[in-house]
Amino acid sequence: MKNHFIHATMVGLMLLPFSSNGQKALIDTSIEEKEAISHFRYLAADELKGRDAARPEINIAGRYIAEQFRKYGATPIDAENNYYQAVPLRLSAPPKSGEITLGETALIQGESMLVLDGESLEGDYEMVVAGYGLESDLEGKDVAGKILVVRVGGPEKMGPSQLFAAGRKKLALATEKGAVGLIEMYNLQNPPWPLLMGYLNKPQLMLADNQEPEDAGIPYIWAKDLNGELIKSIDEGKIEQAAVAIKGKDNKAISSNNIVAVVEGTDETLKDEFVMLSAHYDHIGVGTPNSQGDSIYNGARDNAVGTVAIINAAKYFAENPPKRSILLCAWTAEEKGLLGSAHFAEHPLVPLEKIIYNLNIDNGGYNDTSIITVIGLGRTTADYLIYEAVDEYGLSAKGDPSPEQGLYDRSDNVNFAKKGIPAPTFSLGFTAFDEEIMKYYHQAADQVDNFDLDYAMKYWKAYLLTAEKIANTEEKPAWEKGDKYEEAGKALYGGE
Repeated sequence: MKNHFIHATMVGLMLLPFSSNGQKALIDTSIEEKEAISHFRYLAADELKGRDAARPEINIAGRYIAEQFRKYGATPIDAENNYYQAVPLRLSAPPKSGEITLGETALIQGESMLVLDGESLEGDYEMVVAGYGLESDLEGKDVAGKILVVRVGGPEKMGPSQLFAAGRKKLALATEKGAVGLIEMYNLQNPPWPLLMGYLNKPQLMLADNQEPEDAGIPYIWAKDLNGELIKSIDEGKIEQAAVAIKGKDNKAISSNNIVAVVEGTDETLKDEFVMLSAHYDHIGVGTPNSQGDSIYNGARDNAVGTVAIINAAKYFAENPPKRSILLCAWTAEEKGLLGSAHFAEHPLVPLEKIIYNLNIDNGGYNDTSIITVIGLGRTTADYLIYEAVDEYGLSAKGDPSPEQGLYDRSDNVNFAKKGIPAPTFSLGFTAFDEEIMKYYHQAADQVDNFDLDYAMKYWKAYLLTAEKIANTEEKPAWEKGDKYEEAGKALYGGE
């Protein structure tokens, strides 16, 4: 009896590492270097013009991803049996001219104000000041036919993406209550106003859910008011009217798609749960030529490398399905405000409560090829599986080295975290936003030819092994106690 027990124990111990080593061996066999790098070179090629979501070449990239899903055997899940989820977008260009006169102060488009959205507008209008423009601020206020003037952001500190999200909610409220325009008075030091002008005084993409793309609605304006004097003067009645002359505002519909597929799991119970693997496939397109005259921002690091990881996942998991189902998602218009993932989060092709984890990929570059940087490491109970998988490829998993950058809330993962889904971002190894990162981040220099392809192979394979471990674990991942998204997770999945 004792000998049988010892023998069984030894066999069991021998099998423990074999299972994991076996997964790694299957990944190493499935992901062939020439094939994977061919995907990489295609997606970051000059012919795709930087995969700008506002340019037609984005649809060529989307078609390529869909055909790889089809070739490898990942299946579509939408009602029309294709790989596309249409994302309704609207391109909103700055007005040809814009000026708002407030007393003795003239706000000029591109200098002291930015018309972010809406139609042209001319005339003299009364103004109503209402705090931050929240529902509680508008109680008892008559804004119909008037311009609503509010402070930018909210009572709590907000990052850039949160400022825009808050502004959209204010705009919806202002529209609902009959305002003819919304002005947010910008009084923040960070981001600085000159940076905002460079980023926002150009055509912007936005979701056109629940409206015709050309129906831009009321003007939405940010005005420079760093010392708060303008909004104070309006609130005290020293300035009663705004003389508005916003002319030549242009809005048009843009067609783009998320690319979505699924690989069904093998476990009769767990296959009803999904591990979502995601990456954005758009980039910033064609821009200012660099010193070499190159104006195409190819986006190899950001984020063709991540898109290839999703394509590799289609191949590997179709050949080796895990217990849980794998949901493969390539998002459009991330660079325009996380729009593709936001649309999916509001119009999911599978119920969100069935998605138990999102292993997202996004990148700015790398400066340490010995590590994988995981934005959100330490925030979910699946961390140990990330450490295990990365270690098997001779790499180390490290957390966010630059929390001041707010990276967690600047990529597609945050749209799902806000819904309650545990959602870290699996990034190339970086230890700081240093000169090496900035040499390529959103630059024409970001190309496959200067990418460490041996590191790319390790990165792709470590991602697959991480995803496989999560898809096979019996324990459902969750937020760590005290995380700011823990309550959203409980609301989504149930639990106390």
